Amino acid sequence: MKQQALGFRIIHQFPDPADEGAWRNLLSQSDWPSHYTSPEFFSDPFWAGKRPFAVLAHEGSRVIGVLTGLHEPGGVVSGNPWRPQISFDRAVCQSRTAEQLARGLLAEARSAGLASIFAWTSLESLQRMGFRTTTTLEGSVILDLSRGSEFLFGKLHPNRRRNVRYAMKHGVEIVQATTQADFHSYYEVYQSWRRTSRKVIVGELVPFSILERALSLKGNRILLLARYQGRIIAGDILRFYPGGVVEASANSSDDEFLHLKPNDLLVWSAVEWACRTGFTRMSLGGAHHFLREFGGVVVPIYRYRRDATWLRRHDLLDDMTDAGRRFLLRRPVLDRAVRRLLRKT
Repeated sequence: MKQQALGFRIIHQFPDPADEGAWRNLLSQSDWPSHYTSPEFFSDPFWAGKRPFAVLAHEGSRVIGVLTGLHEPGGVVSGNPWRPQISFDRAVCQSRTAEQLARGLLAEARSAGLASIFAWTSLESLQRMGFRTTTTLEGSVILDLSRGSEFLFGKLHPNRRRNVRYAMKHGVEIVQATTQADFHSYYEVYQSWRRTSRKVIVGELVPFSILERALSLKGNRILLLARYQGRIIAGDILRFYPGGVVEASANSSDDEFLHLKPNDLLVWSAVEWACRTGFTRMSLGGAHHFLREFGGVVVPIYRYRRDATWLRRHDLLDDMTDAGRRFLLRRPVLDRAVRRLLRKT
């Protein structure tokens, strides 16, 4: 049988019925079908001014890969260090498909200085196209939900099991948000969480109107709330593609009630919900110590970036940073002193 030519096309809005059907068929054959690799990516309200786009790699009329992205200052980017936005048909050559997706990304980038792709797997064809890769990203904790919630509960670190039981014993309950009043209660917690002094909050404040529109996408998001004595004290948003991957995001909690361990119960309740709903894989949206104790596997995320700026200044900065890191590793006393100084600042 004659092999059909590969190609790509770029779209900038919700696809027409033909493209939508071919796109969804791809997701049904993919290992990582997620909300942000689906046509609903264009329905999200967060992309104002960022010119969202999707690259569809095709073989004849069949879509075999998809990459979604945004225009950020200085370039175009697909995904981020904890959330790739790329999916492949598992039955085709991933390397050749990735090459078409990268060609589409570069066509979309035009004269922009940077073009970046985050992926769950190593894509050697992108390196041959001039993309530099880094595997030093922390990645994300992934849970295999096919084992069931009872099995997964046994895999929790003893601290997490104890905290889940503690929260339940002391009256914390988990409910799914259904009303605008629920959304407002969560938003108050979100605003309080942004003002906390215990951690550095990255990113701009999301207006309530945008958050409310996102939560109205009921086919791709739910909001779980931790309630104590009638008051909302924490919340967690789950983003998903039906039959695909569930992703935890936008956790917020009230510092006043952290002693009740609402976040432990929220994460565990999200796992239970995902198992009941029939999902088989869940990303916890990061890999810090708290999330690692929920029994999953840390899956690395690869960044591929092509730097077309003058003197390739971003690659140069990376090289200088790496050299400095290697220098400090050879001098542990100095390394510890620098780390202490950074913590103080």
